[in-house]
Amino acid sequence: MAHTELGLRERRAIEDMLNAKMSVDKIAAEIGRHRSTVFREIKRNRYIDNELP
Repeated sequence: MAHTELGLRERRAIEDMLNAKMSVDKIAAEIGRHRSTVFREIKRNRYIDNELP
């Protein structure tokens, strides 16, 4: 199986769906990736800005 990275569109889609309170399972199904890929993306690239409400 070939290794393919998430593209910018997929990362933006993940962000939009997380903001819409979708589950990781639904996000993974929507973008056609395994749920562990989505979990890793969220874990590695999460940024919390404490100054924003």
